[in-house]
Amino acid sequence: MSKLRKTGFNLKPGERLDDLVRNDLKIIQRPGSFCFSIDAVLLANFASVKKGDLIVDLGTGSGVIPILLTTRQQVDHIIGIDIQAEAVDRAVRSVTGNGLQGLITIREGDIRNASAELGLGKFDLVTANPPYLPAGQGKINLNKEIALARHELCCSMEDVLREGARLLNSNGRLAMVHRPERMVDIIFTMKRYGLEPKRLQLVYPALGKKPNILLIEAIKGAMPGLEALEPLLVYDEQGNYTKELMEIYYPGR
Repeated sequence: MSKLRKTGFNLKPGERLDDLVRNDLKIIQRPGSFCFSIDAVLLANFASVKKGDLIVDLGTGSGVIPILLTTRQQVDHIIGIDIQAEAVDRAVRSVTGNGLQGLITIREGDIRNASAELGLGKFDLVTANPPYLPAGQGKINLNKEIALARHELCCSMEDVLREGARLLNSNGRLAMVHRPERMVDIIFTMKRYGLEPKRLQLVYPALGKKPNILLIEAIKGAMPGLEALEPLLVYDEQGNYTKELMEIYYPGR
C-alpha cells in the first residue's frame, strides 16, 4: 500500500481520535454526531476488492470504509462522497492524518447525482452503507447527521442502487450493507438496474436471535446465481465476540 507521510491529526473541539486496530490507522469522530458502527467494518471486510480497483464509496460519512479498504488490496484509488459538509471535513482530515491522500479522495456531493459528477461506467467497485429507514418510519433524530445517516431523507436505497449501477463498468461489483427486512426490495431493485445479486450473508447478534444485518454484493450484467454465505454470529454464549468476528475486527491477532 502506497502512503504519503503522516502529517498528524488535526482535531477540532469535541472530536476524538479512534484506533482502527490495523496498519496503525485512526479515524476522527465526534461524539453526539453519527459515528461508524459494526456495519461499516463488516462491509469493508465483505466487499470483493481486487488489485488495481477504482472504487467509490457512496455516503462515506467519516470515511471509515475507504480507509479500511486500503488494507485489503493495493487499489488504484477510492473516492468517498457524502452530502454532509461536517462529515466530509472530518473524513478529509482522517485521510490526511493517515497519509492516505494519494489513495483516497473525499468529496462533498449528492449521491443522487453521483454518476453525473463522477462519470458513467468508470468504477470497478461501489460500496454503500446507506440509511436503512424510510422517511416515514420511526422517529427522526434531532441531530441532522444522525437523522441523515439513519433515515432516507436525502437519498433512498433505490437512489444508491441506481447511481451505483451507472457508476460501474461492465462486470463491476456493488457491495452494500442493509437490513434483512428489506432484502426482497433490495434484490428486486438491484435486478431492475442490471445488478445481479451474487453473494449474500446474514449477520446474527447471537444464537437464538433474528438476523439484524444483511451484506449483499451484486455484479453488473452478470448471469443469475446467488451464493448464500455461512451466517456470521457476532456474540457467543458468554457475550464475547465470536472467533469469526474477532478476525474481522482485529485481523492478525
